[in-house]
Order: sequence, then C-alpha cells, then structure tokens
Amino acid sequence: MADNGNNDEEKKKDESVEQDPNRAIHTKARSSPYTNTTKERFMVSDDKVRWDCEYIDYKPPYYTHPGVINHKSPDPSLEKIKSDSSSIKFKFNELDGKYDRRSHITKYNLDKNNYNLPLNPIGRTGLMGRGWLWRWGPNHAADPIVTRWQRKDNDPKNDIICDNKSGKPILEFVAIERTDGGGWAIPGGMVDAGEQVSRTLKREFGEEAMDTYGIKDENEKKKVKAQLDEFFKNDGKEIYKGYCDDPRNTDNAWMETVAVNFHDTNGDVVGMFNLKAGDDAAKVKW
Repeated sequence: MADNGNNDEEKKKDESVEQDPNRAIHTKARSSPYTNTTKERFMVSDDKVRWDCEYIDYKPPYYTHPGVINHKSPDPSLEKIKSDSSSIKFKFNELDGKYDRRSHITKYNLDKNNYNLPLNPIGRTGLMGRGWLWRWGPNHAADPIVTRWQRKDNDPKNDIICDNKSGKPILEFVAIERTDGGGWAIPGGMVDAGEQVSRTLKREFGEEAMDTYGIKDENEKKKVKAQLDEFFKNDGKEIYKGYCDDPRNTDNAWMETVAVNFHDTNGDVVGMFNLKAGDDAAKVKW
C-alpha cells in the first residue's frame, strides 16, 4: 500500500519546482520560430537552459519586433541604450517610478556583457532582445479566473449539478477564444504602468468577457460597471503568482502573472452577467 505521507511530500516537492528558478526549465519560451514571426531561435537543449551551465557556443540572435521599437510607450530600444547609455537608466529589481521591474519569484541577474540588461531567471531561450514584449525584464500580467457551480438551465435557483462518477459538484469558468489563434484561454492581460493588479483583473474581465469597450449606450455601460464593481469588490483568492512559460519570452524579457479566483457561490451575480466577447476575444462562454 502506498504511503500517503510520502505522496504528500512528493507533491510539495513537485509544486516547489515550478517556482524555483534553480530547478525549473521552460519549454514554450524556447519554441522556434519566435511566435508570429519567421525569426529562428538558437537551439537550447534542456541541459543548457540554466545560466550556470556552461554553453561556450551559445550565440543567440537579437530580435525586437519593429512595432515595439516604433511605439512610444515601451522601454527604449537597445539601439537607443547604446547611443545614449549615460542618460538612459533603469532601476531593475526595483519599483522604477510607475514601472514595477521586480520579479515575483526572485532577484534576477543583469548581463554585464550586454549593457546590464536583465537575464531571464529561468535561463536561456535562444533569443536576445524583447521580441513582442514592451519591458526589459519582467512584463506583468493579471488573470481573473471567474467561476461558478454548474446548475440546470443556468438558473441559480436550481440545484448544483454533480459529476456522475465522482459525485463532486461541477465547476465552470469563463473562457475566451483569442483572435490571434491562441485558442481558448482565461481572460486577462497586461498590468498598465502604475496600475494596481486588482484594477487590472476587473478591467481585463470587463474588456474581454463583457465588451465594456464596445458598449455605446451610457445606461447599459453604467449597469455593467456596477455589476463588475460589485463582483470584484472582494479580493478573490490568489492561486498563482510567478513566471509564465510563454512563447514571447526572450533572454532579456519575460512574462509573469498573478492569477486570482473570483467565485460566485450562489450563481446569482456573475452567473447573471451578459457575457459578450470584446477586445482581442472572438468568443466567450462558460
């Protein structure tokens, strides 16, 4: 008979690996070509991901998408840093004005051979630069996981439906189908400069799952805002905070997120929302 105590210990060890940059490796962050481009990454095998593993032949190409370079909001490009390194300064691993350059998981290292730019805390990705990302170092996102119990006819007055085999209640969550071909996902997005994560969670859910941008009628817009304010007034339960193994990641820029669960126990609040795809969502459903 298996030892449940040992199983629990093994589970704790497995969970710790996910957040330990000294043990974790990424896979999507090494996928080639780089997402939505023809740019090939330098090949990095599993045993060469960590920075403390010697890789003398490692010569990754540099790539930052032209749209990122030409936009006024992202961090200065490497070209600008090279030409004006004396005046362009970053406070990496700190709150840098309205930009939070701190990682959720660790204090990351800086590359002394590359203008002290941040190094991905998980390791090599096969690509330098920022790719599609706006910030050197961590790029922070927030993902609201909105849930309810499944009920007959989606009526909060009806009993909760349980799974036939396990007998456990069936949990539903709001999902969106992305327009960029990324499939079904949790509604979420980037934390704006100076924005509290709690506000990002509410804003992203409203934009992607309730189309708050597309509502023209002012009365309807006020109604939806009131619904969102009421539902998101509670802090929710944080279920993940850390690094994202994302195909947009590079050696110098990477995604991190905070995922928070907001549960509608009775199904009479968010369960009554008029879900409508908006922003970069093609469809939305429970």
